[in-house]
Amino acid sequence: MMDEKYIDSLKALSEPNRLRLFWLFLHVDECMAVAEAMDIIGDTQYNVSRNLKMLYKAGLLNHEKKGKWVFYTLKEQTAPHCKALVDSVRFLPEDDFNEVVKRCLIRLSMRVDGECVIGADSDIWHDKIKQ
Repeated sequence: MMDEKYIDSLKALSEPNRLRLFWLFLHVDECMAVAEAMDIIGDTQYNVSRNLKMLYKAGLLNHEKKGKWVFYTLKEQTAPHCKALVDSVRFLPEDDFNEVVKRCLIRLSMRVDGECVIGADSDIWHDKIKQ
């Protein structure tokens, strides 16, 4: 029987925003709050939460709730076929992700003592991306 998590991973990565998010987790190597992901991707709380949850259910991410924030991190893969799938995303051309990386670095720079303290779609965020 086929590995169901692997099939779920393939399905999860077939959507462009989920692929962008997962690529970021592979290259930025940081935990990410839903609010941060919303600003980075530029999508609604519902869509971002659903996309992160699909990546989590597919076994690609871990999640942890800290107070009102839910943080997602990259889940280490042990099965060879899952590692190969992750590597196939890792080695996608960086040029395809320049804008999302720029937005991610700006959003992560807004943390205080390494923690997300500013909600999504804030005036501070809008001021930063205009610069």
